This record gives sequence, C-alpha cells and structure tokens, in this order.
Amino acid sequence: MKSVQISVAGLLVAVGLLLLGLTLGHSLIEVKDKDRVVNVKGLSEKEMPADRVIWPLVFKEVGNDIVTIYNSVNQKNNMIIAFLKKHNIDDSEITVSAPQIIDMQAERYGSDRSPYRYNVTSVVTVASGKVDQVRQLMTQQTELLKEGIALTVGDYQYRTEFLFTKLNEIKPAMVEEATKNARVTAEKFAHDSDSKLGKIRTAYQGQFSISDRDANTPYIKSIRVVTTVDYYLED
Repeated sequence: MKSVQISVAGLLVAVGLLLLGLTLGHSLIEVKDKDRVVNVKGLSEKEMPADRVIWPLVFKEVGNDIVTIYNSVNQKNNMIIAFLKKHNIDDSEITVSAPQIIDMQAERYGSDRSPYRYNVTSVVTVASGKVDQVRQLMTQQTELLKEGIALTVGDYQYRTEFLFTKLNEIKPAMVEEATKNARVTAEKFAHDSDSKLGKIRTAYQGQFSISDRDANTPYIKSIRVVTTVDYYLED
C-alpha cells in the first residue's frame, strides 16, 4: 500500500512538472513573438595626429678589442645626445640602453666566420610628445652621418612608433556619434517596414581601434568604434 502511495505521488509530481514546463515554454514563446526588434550598428571614425613618438637611434660597432669598442660606443652616444639637445630634446626624453654585445667566436651556428670578434649594438631612445619636432629631426640624421655615426634603419626590432594617447578625451563624442548613426539606420528600417521606432532594448559599445591611416603616414591615426543597438519596433 505504501509503495502504491509513493508511485501515485511520484506520478503527480511528474505531471505537475510537465504542465509547468509547457506553461513556461508557452510564455517564453509568446513574449518572444511580441518583441519586434531591429538590430543596427553605428560607426564613428576620426583621424587624429599622433601625440607621442618613440624614436630609437641605433648604431653598431664591430672590432676585436672590447675596450676600444666600448670607448667608441660611449663617445658616439654622447654625440647623439648632443645632437638631440641641440634640437631642443630634453634629458627627460632621452634614454640610453645598455649596449648589446655579441661574441662572434662564441656563435655555434653558421659556417661564415666574421673577421671581427665583437658586434655591439647601441640604442639611444627618444620618447617625446614633440611629434612634429622629432619628425623634423629624422630628416636631419645626415648631421650624425657627417660625424661618423651611421644609424641603422629598417630593423623591425627598432622601429619608430607613433602613438595616440588621448583616447579618453574623444571617446564620449565618438560613442554619441556612433549611436546617432545607428538610430538613423533604425529609423530608415522602421519607415520601410511601416513601423515606428520604439525605445532601446539593448546597446553595446564595441572596442575602440587605433591604427595607422596608411603605411606612409604612421603619425596620423585612424580611430574607430562601432556600437550595436537593438530597438523595439511598434505598429
């Protein structure tokens, strides 16, 4: 008798859960059917000049006497610093890295033997907000060449970087513009579908991207953001 009661109780619970599931499922479908939503995206894009530059001035020294090489590197570093200061680059904007020394005789790989034992790389880095001034200096590197300093160019490891660091200052205006552009698209869709545009259901701000405008002008940045907005449609 007791087992029969348990079976009946279990059956009633199962039936109740089934009916509850059907009811909830029907409710979700009805709510979904009632929601008429249009999903749109809005773009905002600006071109801004870089406001910071990182310029590594790189040169190499080779030889067999490490002391002689060290003295030459030190002398040339001082000449580069003097060149920079002459053109109004401050001490706080100049960093001299420790020289990188390669002992060619210690290299295990490579069959070609260099006539020099040591290959030393020195890097003097300018990190400054004076972007236009530094760009002008880049065209005046021949002054250093005349003094016997041949700067290394074209090495990706030591490439010049132009940065834009004032994103927070333009974020609000760009998000506003992107949202307005999204609404224009939504209004057009509502008009074409004989509907009225309702309130915002959800809105998502995409990530801001900063890239060079093109390969030839890395000091001009293209900044963009895309917002995604869901609007209710009304009859």
